[in-house]
Amino acid sequence: MVTRWVTPELVDEVLAQHGVRDKKPGALPARFMVYFTLGLALFHQDSYDDVAEHLVCGVPELSGSIPNKSSFTRARVRLGPEAMEAVFRELAGPLAPAGLDGAFWRGKRLAAVDGFYLDAPDTAANRAAFGGQVAQDGSPLAFPQVRVVTLTEIGTHAVLDARVGGLVDSEQDLAAPLAAAAADMLVIMDRGFVGVGVWRAFTGASAHVLIRAKTNNARTPIAHLPDGTYLAEISQWTGGRKSHTVTVRVIEYQVDGGETIRLLTDLLDPDEAPAAELAALYHERWEAELSNRQLKTFQRGPQQVLRSAEPALVRQEVWAHLTVHHCLSAVIVDIAGRHRLDPDRISFVKVLKAVRRSVFQQAASTPRKLAKCLAALSAKLRKLDIGPRRDREADRLVKRFKLKYADPPKGWTRRPTRRVQPKTITLTPRLV
Repeated sequence: MVTRWVTPELVDEVLAQHGVRDKKPGALPARFMVYFTLGLALFHQDSYDDVAEHLVCGVPELSGSIPNKSSFTRARVRLGPEAMEAVFRELAGPLAPAGLDGAFWRGKRLAAVDGFYLDAPDTAANRAAFGGQVAQDGSPLAFPQVRVVTLTEIGTHAVLDARVGGLVDSEQDLAAPLAAAAADMLVIMDRGFVGVGVWRAFTGASAHVLIRAKTNNARTPIAHLPDGTYLAEISQWTGGRKSHTVTVRVIEYQVDGGETIRLLTDLLDPDEAPAAELAALYHERWEAELSNRQLKTFQRGPQQVLRSAEPALVRQEVWAHLTVHHCLSAVIVDIAGRHRLDPDRISFVKVLKAVRRSVFQQAASTPRKLAKCLAALSAKLRKLDIGPRRDREADRLVKRFKLKYADPPKGWTRRPTRRVQPKTITLTPRLV
């Protein structure tokens, strides 16, 4: 099912563009290593030997002669990270068909920017390249951490673009280049991405933005609008002076009478962009969180560490994970389209398991049989459909402490995810 999109022709084209050629005939050519690296992402908890056996289990002549681990590592080094990144970029793009509920707002495709971390093996090279948490005395804690910032299509959870860095890299610096893939979209971000640089990058690429403000952002009105929203300024400071300033529209509201939430947007016309609609729309940003959870919790495995000991191979592995996730998202959109369902109703975990099972069958299958795999999976709608999404909430607490045997905070208790009533959003307009 993955090879439906990662075709041999696409792989050959990418390898030729990046000058990756086999110097001599061998058991591990570059084209095979692209699929093997995708297999490592699809079967993250399995060893090199196990993944290789999964790929060739249907061919007796190959299954009895699996190369050793060092051969796979050297072949991955020859392949490099650039080829896997190029495969992802060839595939990445919007998947939502026109008119899909939740994917568009007033004709604009909805997307969200968010970041997450992946733990890498604790080697000197990985810690130097990516950085990691340290104790007060400067000693390292836990693992080096890879920072991944994604631009995600809200309606389908498909990753449209991504940047891979480390804990030493700023989220805003990684987010700004994503603007090139967001033209004509409305992009939603949380307050960690507030900044003139990110704002100018996205608006300069013909995208619109909706960002939650920090406590001290845009609090002073420079003009009041008829609907109770107001205009304000955010500035970039360089050397103690304002280097750039942009004008933003500020929307303030409360959820169930709680704290006041302040949103910033470049949509200045209240008639074209009603404040109530934007306030309700901001909470769709959580779809990016759910997309990231699919990759780092279900696809990779909860609290699993990446397998690569060198920074270049870590990046290669991350791009492979992103590629596999995009293919799984495409499978989900295809199944949902066949049955005219919202993609949110298709279980990511069950599709992931079905795709893993398909790998065991592909080596002994004909192209005609492979073409029927997706149709057969789609026919099992009763198992894949998890029903309409219900309102739920869970406590936002750190579940993984830095030290394995550290005591939890005083009074901390683990409560399960629970159903709640729909939230009530109340605008808090500022009057002149």
